[in-house]
Amino acid sequence: MTARIHFRGPPRYRLRSAAQLSQSVLEVSARRALNGPRMPGWNWYFEVATQMAKRQTLAAFRMGDVNEARRYLDSVMISSPELSKVSITPVLQEQFRGRWFADKNREPRVTVLYFHGGGYSFYPRAYANFIALITLAANSKTLALDYRLSPEHRFPTQLEDALNAYRWLLATGVDPDHLIFAGDSAGANLTLALLLAARESKLPHPALAIALSPPTDFEMDLKAPDLTDKGAFDWIDTQMLEQWADWFCDSAERNNPLVSPIQADLRGLPPIYIQAGRAEILYPSIQAFADRAQMQRANVVLESWEDMTHDFPMFGLDSPQSAEALQRIGQVVDATLRTQENMEKVRL
Repeated sequence: MTARIHFRGPPRYRLRSAAQLSQSVLEVSARRALNGPRMPGWNWYFEVATQMAKRQTLAAFRMGDVNEARRYLDSVMISSPELSKVSITPVLQEQFRGRWFADKNREPRVTVLYFHGGGYSFYPRAYANFIALITLAANSKTLALDYRLSPEHRFPTQLEDALNAYRWLLATGVDPDHLIFAGDSAGANLTLALLLAARESKLPHPALAIALSPPTDFEMDLKAPDLTDKGAFDWIDTQMLEQWADWFCDSAERNNPLVSPIQADLRGLPPIYIQAGRAEILYPSIQAFADRAQMQRANVVLESWEDMTHDFPMFGLDSPQSAEALQRIGQVVDATLRTQENMEKVRL
């Protein structure tokens, strides 16, 4: 196993998180010894990580105070050899803040504007490891936006931060033909919203958008079948989705295309590449979004993995499916850049 978990912060949070991990390891190990994996495609690491993610997220919600929940989630840190391969540099601008991630040993071939998940409400420190994995997979210089969080800052605050970051990148000379929007979970929703908002603002399109497990329909997602079929194995549930949605926006805004992009006209947008797990509770709405995009003849590709849960690429190289999904991101970026280069040759 390449990833390492360690704990930081107040002792009560470190001890609780360590206990959650120990309990997850014991339960998963005993269950697999008696009955095998919960899902055929799960190795031991993926099963432990999924159970730990659910335990931690549930514990955070039960605290009742979002700031305390954030401090608790920050008590878990993940490190891996991949994290040590990137440099991380703060970006502090008047209208947004974030961090640059860059491979220490290779020149980047593309710029990625990345939006983290966390239900628009959380940004755990452990995310640094996942953003490093994305950066290495895409061979990119990645600006990870630290957008303002709900419930203190509600829609469209996060989209305003994303637009400001994109305008800043363009102003600094980043070529949109070599720029990618990407995000996971809530950040994938923001990725799709930014595509729409950039079009409305007459800004140039990026070369590609990558959306990992995107919420696409806030009404449908809150009716997701999390207690039946494969959704019962996911590490998020409809109660979490409902809380995140209530924190993020008013119920009357849930059909706004900038909130639920399934309502949007997707024609004329740049290519959108989506990854999802077929065991995640958002999968029905993600599939519906892809189907609607096909009906509009939009350039949207959905790749899904059997038995995988919400945001599964974040589990990194210790899960074969997660490692494959990260590799596919690199391949899609490669194909996009080749297409851009061919188009440039034609223009010349």
